[in-house]
Amino acid sequence: MEWWILGPRALTGLENMAVDLHLADLLSQGEILPTLRLYTWEPWAISLGCHQRADSIDMDCCIADGIDVVRRPTGGRAVFHAEELTYSVVMRTERRTILEVYNDVSRSLARGLRFLGVPAELVSVQEDFRGAYRRASSVMCFSSSALHEVQVGGKKLVGSAQRRFEMPDGNTSQVILQHGSILIGSAHRRLPDYVRTGDEQRSRMRTEIESKSTEIETELGRSVTIPEVADAVRRGFEDEWGIRFSVPEQCDELVERLAGVDDKMLIHA
Repeated sequence: MEWWILGPRALTGLENMAVDLHLADLLSQGEILPTLRLYTWEPWAISLGCHQRADSIDMDCCIADGIDVVRRPTGGRAVFHAEELTYSVVMRTERRTILEVYNDVSRSLARGLRFLGVPAELVSVQEDFRGAYRRASSVMCFSSSALHEVQVGGKKLVGSAQRRFEMPDGNTSQVILQHGSILIGSAHRRLPDYVRTGDEQRSRMRTEIESKSTEIETELGRSVTIPEVADAVRRGFEDEWGIRFSVPEQCDELVERLAGVDDKMLIHA
């Protein structure tokens, strides 16, 4: 099985979301191979799910601290992209369900993280999301876990979201965009600082995100680099799926072209 691999590379929030969305479109047109893309965010950014209310975020505080705010083309809740590596997978479903694909991707991520020495595993139970969404902390992705997400010791390490696209030729298969944040350092815990809420509630949100999430460096007790994590993730997909990765010709030019494509879906929140 042959795939492309792109990155790791840093782009702005709008550029990162544009590249992911347009890679999915190119795959649906049959113009590229399935692709694993690895990237970071410069400057740091908060991404919101496509249906999430933007007024939950304190935009003035984000502007003051130089934090981008962008809306993802996928669902889910707010993620603070800081001291992390983001992965995106663009592939065909081959008639697999949402959860089947989610599970397959998560197994590859967990296998890759174990190459680093992180005892990553897939969660087998799901929180009561109806109850979780009534909490103020529900604005944050890393305040709860869903089925097939990657955890360590009951704490969430990877947060992912998925979107499906119909094939233009009416094929029964679909194209999937799944992307997610792999936490490396603890800076993501600052997300409550940018949520529009009171001091008491913000304090509870900090406690919740610290108790329900963890990071690679926390688990290993040492620093790790972006290339080190990216290499481990690549190895996880290679071993789990038998993928042969290649870098496309003029890779940088492709990413720059897609990053500059204007799309009305990518609204600065």
